[in-house]
Order: sequence, then C-alpha cells, then structure tokens
Amino acid sequence: MRDCFETRHSDVLGRIGELTVPRADQTVETPALLPVINPNIRTVSPARLEAEFGADALITNAYIIRGTDDLRERALDEGLHEMLGFSGAIVTDSGSFQLAEYGDIDVTTREILSFQREIGSDVATPVDVPTPPDAAREQTEADLATTEQALADAEAVDTGEMLVNAPVQGSTHLDLREAAARHADATDLDVFPVGAVVPLMNDYRYADVVDVLAAAKRGLGADRPVHLFGAGHPMMFALAAAMGADLFDSAAYAIYARDDRYLTVRGTRHLDDLTYLPCECPICTSHTPADLRGAAADERERLLAEHNLHVSFGELRRIKAAIREGNLLELVETRSRAHPAMLDGYRALLDHAAQLERHDPTSKGTFFYCSAESARRPEVVRHHDRLGRLDAPATLLLTEGSSPSGDRFDAAWRLLPPFGPVPRALSETYPFTAELPDRTDRPAQEAAARGVDRLVDANPDTDVTVAHDDWAASALDRLPASVRAEPLGARPDRDDA
Repeated sequence: MRDCFETRHSDVLGRIGELTVPRADQTVETPALLPVINPNIRTVSPARLEAEFGADALITNAYIIRGTDDLRERALDEGLHEMLGFSGAIVTDSGSFQLAEYGDIDVTTREILSFQREIGSDVATPVDVPTPPDAAREQTEADLATTEQALADAEAVDTGEMLVNAPVQGSTHLDLREAAARHADATDLDVFPVGAVVPLMNDYRYADVVDVLAAAKRGLGADRPVHLFGAGHPMMFALAAAMGADLFDSAAYAIYARDDRYLTVRGTRHLDDLTYLPCECPICTSHTPADLRGAAADERERLLAEHNLHVSFGELRRIKAAIREGNLLELVETRSRAHPAMLDGYRALLDHAAQLERHDPTSKGTFFYCSAESARRPEVVRHHDRLGRLDAPATLLLTEGSSPSGDRFDAAWRLLPPFGPVPRALSETYPFTAELPDRTDRPAQEAAARGVDRLVDANPDTDVTVAHDDWAASALDRLPASVRAEPLGARPDRDDA
C-alpha cells in the first residue's frame, strides 16, 4: 500500500485531498473529474481538456486499445501520454465494463496490468466482476470471490510506480459491499473504485447509491481515495462527494451531447426544449439554442460536449469551495430540490448521520436550517449525543425566549430547535450560531424535544420546565412525562424582540 493520498480540508465525508500519482509525476487535487476518452472517438481533445478545462486526469480503456491493432501499436510505440496528447495523470480501465456487458473477455488481470504498464498508464485496473444491482446473493458472493482473486493477482504483478485500483463490488448487498471494501483495504493496492453503480444512477436510484457508498466507506480506511465509477452527471456530484467520493469519471458529457442533451446541475434538458441557454459558460454566452440547432451535427455535438464539461467542472469547483467553507450539506440540500430522486438520496445520506458525524468537523461555518431534513444533520446528532454528558442543575428552565428574572430556577438554558437544550455558555459556538427561520417547523421542534429527552434521561433528578414558542402537538408529545411544558405567551419573560 502506497501512501498516496492526503486530506487537506473536510466537511461531512467530503474532502479536498491530494492524490499523488508517481508515474505521472503529478498531484491530482480531489474531488476530481476524469473525463472519459474513447480511444476511437474524441469529441473534445485531451489537450483541450487539459488547457481549457483544467483537467489534470482522464480515463481511457486499455482493453479497447489492446484489442485494436493500430491503437495497440501506437500506444506501445509512443506511450499513452504522447498518443493522447495529455500530460496529466491517465487512468485506464481493464475491460471489466465489457465483461459486464458481454459476459466474457479474452484477457486476464496479469495480462492487462502488464499491458497497462507497457503503454504508460499511471493508474491501472485489474479485471474485476461488476455485479449488477439486485443480483442474487449467491451470484454476488461468487463474483466477489473472482474479484478477490483478481486483486491477489494484481498484487503479484510488478507494476513499478504505476498505481493500481482495487475495485469494491457487492451489488446492492450492503454487508457484502462493506466486506469487499475491508478486503480491498487490506491489499497493497492504491485507489478504491466503487463499481457497478451506473445502473442505479441510470434508474435514478440515488438513495441506493448513497447506501452503497456508505457501506464501502465503512470498510475502507479514512485515508483511502475513493473513485465512484461511472458517476458522470453533475446533478449528483455534491451528494456523492458528501458521502466520501473523491474521484468521478464522466462519459456523460460526450454521450449526452451526441443525443442533443444539455446538462445542468438540476438535471438534463433536450436542446429542442430550450428557448434560452441558462448558463454562463463560453458556449452559452456566445450561442443561442437556435444557433446550436442550426449547426452541423459534428459541430453541435462538440459545442454541447464543451458546455457539458464546463457545467461539470464548474460544479466540482463549487463543491470544493463548499468544503472549504464548511457548507457542503447546504449545497447538497440545494441540489436535492432538483429532482425527487435526489431528495431521496439526501434523505438516505441523513439516515447515515451517525456515520457522517464521526468524521464531520466539530467547528466550521454557519449552520443553515434549510428544511425538515436539516433536523437530521450530523451536527444535531452530535449535540444530542453530547447532551447525555451534561450535568444539569436541580431546577432548569429551557426557553425559546429570554432568561427570566427572579430565582425560580437554578439556571435557564436556550431551547434551540432542532438542537434542543443549549447551555448559555455554548450559545455563541458552532453550530448554535445557526441561521434559523423565524417559524421553526414541526421536524425541528420534534428534534429539539428528542434533545430534551436525552438531557432528562441523563439527569433524572432535575426538575425541567420547557417554555416553547407554540410547538406542534407531535413535538410536545415527545417530551418526557416529567417535563412541564409552557407556551411562551403564558410567561412574563417572553422575548418578542
């Protein structure tokens, strides 16, 4: 195992990292997008990807190159970098996709890894078995055994400075995904692609993608770089990054352009349906939809592919900025409103809040309460866990209003939905400086009630009074029976400012 990855900044499971690629003598900043280059068809040249779009890595298919006489001879004679005209890191696939599509390929892991080294690949891939979603458990276990043997064969090949992928398979059997990740983590290999998720994404099963990623992350060490194979639509980059994906590869920019499809971070539009181009990229600011529709087919495909690349790389930059600023979940929540399946994915992410909380920084930018889903964020889970460690006084007021006068209570703490009880000494620390709407919703109130329950459970002898601002009945019902609940309007200490 090479020490090839280092995290520089993190938020949730998302991170800005540096993947050192020794053979390319390059460091790739992650999250990174690897445009897919078909060796036979180049809608946008690799040189332009590097010079104009800032791509410092791409991915191509060594199996296709090996099986095409002229490409094979050129690659062996010139090397991949010269042949493609690209100086950044080049990742090569092994034919596993073709194996999944056609059922058999005529190459072994030892042969394809040796070939990838010969042609100058920087990150190579063994011949794993991508088991499709919802496959029978028996089939999945058999395929995993084959993949484990492929990883063992990869370890036995002399790859020099070339990094090698250790794919994590397991279909939609989450325990098998986690076990496969633990097995891959224990090898001497370098990068960890989560495979066979393209069918899930094609069917908009983003919640299942999240669950698969969560299972893989549980099995991998925190310092392992993760590649989400086939994740090419910018709509879901933020969601996948928040779950810990570091590398993405996109053939979508070219495939969609071929069909006159126009990518946005809110989904895909067909060119025929566009009256305006809702984008600020160079293609969209210098063309109208009519211009694109009137262009020759090859030119239209190139222009749409370039737009799709601008949107994709722009979203990666936006994600990096969000990680640096500590508001990646706000970006994910914004993207989740683009499509019902994306909202399912965000809700699935929050189902893993306890797993996220173990890695989420304890202090960052402002917490923004955006919707009901925000009540399940890792910061809320963390605070509720810590409430069980607090010592409460004999009599305690938890209030959404101002502190009362007099000596009826030993102490008065803030009652801050969705967090619940917040000692005054912590009020100006993250995340209790949260930006909250004036009208808190029922899920936030219910989450706050769970926080009160957690505090009371840890301090059973404390006499607790809750002064709430017109909470929903469902939230009040979640308060422990020993707690007195009073609406703020019934108290003289209400703060109406």
